[in-house]
Amino acid sequence: MLEKLREHLQAHAPRRLRLDLPQAAVLIPLVARPEPTLLFTRRADHLATHSGQVAFPGGKREPEDPDLLATALRESREEIDLPAEQVDILGRLSDVVSLHGILVTPYVGVIPPDLPLTPDPSELDAIFEVPVRCFLEDQRTHTDVIRVDERDYYVPSYRQDDHVIWGLSSMMLVELLAEGFDMPISLFHRPGGELRHHPARRMSAS
Repeated sequence: MLEKLREHLQAHAPRRLRLDLPQAAVLIPLVARPEPTLLFTRRADHLATHSGQVAFPGGKREPEDPDLLATALRESREEIDLPAEQVDILGRLSDVVSLHGILVTPYVGVIPPDLPLTPDPSELDAIFEVPVRCFLEDQRTHTDVIRVDERDYYVPSYRQDDHVIWGLSSMMLVELLAEGFDMPISLFHRPGGELRHHPARRMSAS
């Protein structure tokens, strides 16, 4: 499964957005278990922004980062103590813009199972894994409808135990599933099931 994912991502041409916005990067870690999993973090409840939200490890680009991949790897080391040398980068996905106007570039990487990862308590309160199969089986609880610049995005929401995976992380997941695993899923096709509509917003452009 993971070798096929590598082939697909290396052939993928992700969308690059030319926007005058602050930059950030995240790592989407797949854990190389017999049944592969995706690794997520949960933001600490005491944080002023995004508290309690599920995300992939990552953060804003710093001046010393030579590129955005370096940002993703540095932030992963700081947030969950993941050494860069343990990450096998498979490729990148399309840029996305967060609700707060940050341009985020996702990178997909494979890590070994059972690394001694530790969440930084100043930022996170949990690290957890979800089998890739759960997403390939489309075990969404509902779909969030988010209108951006007059276009509707159909963003799946998933629940794993007490964790809710939605929003920007789910938008990245949809591309990973479609491009990496040939799953028939899209942000632009209305799915069946419950729809929950959110306020419309506009994307800031340069």
